[in-house]
Amino acid sequence: MKEEKGLVQFQGKSFVQWILEALDPLLPNTVLVTKNQDYQVFGLELIPDRIEEQGPLGGIFTALSHSEADLVLVLSCDIPKITSDVLDFLVQKALKQPNKITFLSDGHYDYPLIGVYPKLQLGSIEKSILAGELKLRRFVESLPHQRIKLTPNRMAALQNINTKIELLNLSQTY
Repeated sequence: MKEEKGLVQFQGKSFVQWILEALDPLLPNTVLVTKNQDYQVFGLELIPDRIEEQGPLGGIFTALSHSEADLVLVLSCDIPKITSDVLDFLVQKALKQPNKITFLSDGHYDYPLIGVYPKLQLGSIEKSILAGELKLRRFVESLPHQRIKLTPNRMAALQNINTKIELLNLSQTY
């Protein structure tokens, strides 16, 4: 995108604002894992990565380290079409198997950055980071997990936007 993805504007709101609006009815204690002070505009707690430059796995490690909850909902910053309905569905599935990493899938692609992570995996994440094993998908598949496939009418919520062309296409179809 060549700019901070979470702050990219889509229909007058940043990606993060869309995500926060989907989260609002579900979770009272949202924090953002970032050191970018531009996110202060949302009035949420910002926490920098505990171990910098470790990619998504480092962000998940930071979120789990920071949280007092047994389960932590983790979302990437580039999913402006995510909905409360989809997030509630994910959380309800995770609560039924709280020792597993629970993430969404469209049946073709997995979305481990739309997932619920048990705090009990904190040690495994740290071990993986210290070993330089940062591939999130490989990490998730090495542990107990459940892949939750969405029905076709909910799959649009999974769309992550990584390029200006994808943003343009999103704007034309929304």
